[in-house]
Amino acid sequence: MIIAMEKKAVKKNIIKSCIELLERNIKTSKDRIQEIIQTANDYEGDHDMFDPFKEDMMKKKDLQVKQMNKFLEDLKLVKKVDPERISEKVEFGAVIITDKQKMFVSAALGKITVDNESVYAISTQVPVYNAMKDLKIGDTFSINNNSFTIKDVF
Repeated sequence: MIIAMEKKAVKKNIIKSCIELLERNIKTSKDRIQEIIQTANDYEGDHDMFDPFKEDMMKKKDLQVKQMNKFLEDLKLVKKVDPERISEKVEFGAVIITDKQKMFVSAALGKITVDNESVYAISTQVPVYNAMKDLKIGDTFSINNNSFTIKDVF
């Protein structure tokens, strides 16, 4: 097991990596929205508001805005996690180390790399979280015919 100071440092690094990933994604979305708007503005075709090209560009822009809003919501969630709090059970903001993988309960970001280790950032809405919610060190749970033992929670 990791001592409390190390746990806080690990959690801070995971949070930092999640925030950096989301900020990059937000910037990419903003840049893409600007490109789409510029392309639509530069278009020399029909100036009819129902022009198929412009309509397609607006749909693409709307999709990017929706994606960016998701990233912004995820960023808010990750920033709600208290890096100083050491959880004793699986809950929002906890880092869970099982015999098979590391997970961080915040936003559903998937697999991220932190200090050369894979960590799965999951939300409280996914089945794996529901399978292990409120469990503690030493408890086991199963998901998709895979059994996991919780080695540490913080």
